[in-house]
Amino acid sequence: MHFTYQFVLFFLGLFLAKEAAPPEVASVPARKETLDLIAFGSCNKHDKPQPLWKHIGRHKPDLWIWLGDNIYGDTEDMQKMAQKYTLQNARKAYQRFKRKTPIIGIWDDHDYGQNDGGIGFAKKEESQELLLDFLDVPQYAPQRKRAGIYAAYDFGQKGKRIKIILLDTRYFRDSLTRIDKVYQPNFSGSLLGEAQWAWLEKELTDSQADIHIIGSSIQVIAEEHPYEKWANFPQERERFLHLLTKLQSKNTFLLSGDRHIAEVAQWKDPQSAYQLYEITSSGLTHSGKTLPDEANRYRISPLMRDLNFGLIEIDWQKKKLHIEIRGEENKRYYSKEVKLDLE
Repeated sequence: MHFTYQFVLFFLGLFLAKEAAPPEVASVPARKETLDLIAFGSCNKHDKPQPLWKHIGRHKPDLWIWLGDNIYGDTEDMQKMAQKYTLQNARKAYQRFKRKTPIIGIWDDHDYGQNDGGIGFAKKEESQELLLDFLDVPQYAPQRKRAGIYAAYDFGQKGKRIKIILLDTRYFRDSLTRIDKVYQPNFSGSLLGEAQWAWLEKELTDSQADIHIIGSSIQVIAEEHPYEKWANFPQERERFLHLLTKLQSKNTFLLSGDRHIAEVAQWKDPQSAYQLYEITSSGLTHSGKTLPDEANRYRISPLMRDLNFGLIEIDWQKKKLHIEIRGEENKRYYSKEVKLDLE
């Protein structure tokens, strides 16, 4: 009897090992092993004309990254939210794009469910499931088993490794006060929550990647504008920049959306040679042409207000990375080449 019990446990263990979830690596069917071209964007109204998908698709990106406001849900009615995701998935141009391009992403406030929403949104758990369904995230993926949609993906082999880290700036975000339409700094509040902070530090500390791409739905570097941004939580922004600087995370590029504009910013650590670029691409279906000009001391590009999407192209042989912002009719609004440290 004892032998039979051990025998059953042995085979049960083999079965469970076979069925166990894989570690957190890229859970998307990458078209090829090495990523050479990544496309990204945000602020996409599911019920408005979507003229950019055909132009994005012509570049044949190896990966698409949603940076939030993938639909405009703005509801606690999860049935309505699901219907809006269904409408987006039914768009013919998006269907054609999706068939050829692996897709990952995060949310911002409108697809989270509440304009400028944070930790107090009552339907965040249900909303998380709908977003993960929209992104076709496998049931075994870590995002299915924890609070928040943050995730990390590893692509490529030694010498051509890219780690993509996508942050959740909604699920754990503490409250903000707004006076005369200007958000006031919350000096003690959290943006990411401690569980996500611990996860982020581990992902960066353990990383063997040659390039790091970190996606945040809201802008990290910009400080002056009165809207949502990391600078509304000064301690969180400082903690983030300090972490990257301390670890000297190689070739790190930030991606963000939300703002209905496009711009590229550059931040340099005053105590070292460490630097970061942030590429904001926002306005797949509508842009902020009527918004007033705004200051950004870190901006190194023009402020672009037309419909836009972003591209990152990597030339591994020449050790260069190329940033582009493009728009309707594939018009190129901005281009910048950055030398990579791939030693």
